[in-house]
Amino acid sequence: MFEINIIWVLLVVMAVVWVGLDFIQYMSKGINQEKGEERPSPQSDTEVSVTGITKNDGPVAVTGASGYIGSRVVEDLMQQGYEVHACVRDKSNGKKVDHLLNLNGQGLEGSVQLFEADLLDPGSYDQAFSGCAGVIHAGAALGFNRETPQEVYDGCFTQNEHVVESVKKAGTVKRLVFTSSFAAVGHPRQEGYVFTEKDWCGDNVEGYRGAWTEENISKNRDIAYAMAKANTEKMIYKAAEEDGSFEAVSINPLHVVGPLMTENHNQFFSWQFFIGQLLKGEDFGYINGKQLRGSTMLWNMVDVRDVARAHRLGTESPNAKNGSRYILSATDRSGEMFTWELQAKLKELFPEIENIGGEEMEEGQPKEKTYDSPRSYCSLAIEELGLSTYSIEDTLKGTGDSYRALDLL
Repeated sequence: MFEINIIWVLLVVMAVVWVGLDFIQYMSKGINQEKGEERPSPQSDTEVSVTGITKNDGPVAVTGASGYIGSRVVEDLMQQGYEVHACVRDKSNGKKVDHLLNLNGQGLEGSVQLFEADLLDPGSYDQAFSGCAGVIHAGAALGFNRETPQEVYDGCFTQNEHVVESVKKAGTVKRLVFTSSFAAVGHPRQEGYVFTEKDWCGDNVEGYRGAWTEENISKNRDIAYAMAKANTEKMIYKAAEEDGSFEAVSINPLHVVGPLMTENHNQFFSWQFFIGQLLKGEDFGYINGKQLRGSTMLWNMVDVRDVARAHRLGTESPNAKNGSRYILSATDRSGEMFTWELQAKLKELFPEIENIGGEEMEEGQPKEKTYDSPRSYCSLAIEELGLSTYSIEDTLKGTGDSYRALDLL
């Protein structure tokens, strides 16, 4: 009788412990939901455990491969031994693709093969994605410099659905990494506010040129671009969750600068373009003496090579999950500079250049006050992806040296 009582006591204790653990797990999940920390999870009936890819899993396709960021992504993947499917609009355009093909002859462990594809054409990525373990979507059908806000939105969002459909058709892709933008993160905040991956451009909707809503996409280019990037992120996370066979991750770069690989990377109105203009002696925002934008700004810079590396790590890291997003910006305050501070740093790095542009000064001080925003750091990418970064000195020196090497100064 005593032995039976002991058994019953043990059973009761085990039941209490089991219920307690279940309750703790439930409460923990609820707390995370309140904090907004829970990520989308795959459908249970199609769930596939994705822990990241390696070069042994298969090729990685890169859209926008001839672009400033895309080219560095191709190079970084090849340095790590990957077979790369580089997607370009026109394989015969030597000015845009020769620098990619030349990578095959530089002794890198990996290789690159060109595929023609266009975001505007549904299904055009099917061949390039076939057999790939990863897809890095760095391409854009239309950039920010379009005639109407609606064109900006359509070019940055609508055609991205074609990429997702091709990923699904491939059936082999485990990770889709999307080149989003800090525009999908930033929104009007008080000076000095530090943005994190939990921020979305739709926050504080009344704080910038009216409500940041779907209805205003056709009215404002900034809203159109930001919401296109944010809505694309949400679209690919949902598609991955519903499909269950792959995960989607986003990279959100801020002011990308760093060495150019080809003259075509001196894209008009890009951040690297304006570094070149400063080195030519023009104040920020001026082109051929004509002011096209304000000359004051807080630069929050990240090296294009770090951006490329973060994309690869986004495909590889087991820490990245569906819905993960990573801000790529300054590592610390050294990479955050007002325009006059950037001018001083460039003068330090390039003492042989007599005239370096900046912003209008009075008695050694900026004539106009610069709004102290956006502040943000790539801490999460360093912590979760293991990203190591270039110093701001190496980044700016490399940018200027590449302009010289390409005879762009």
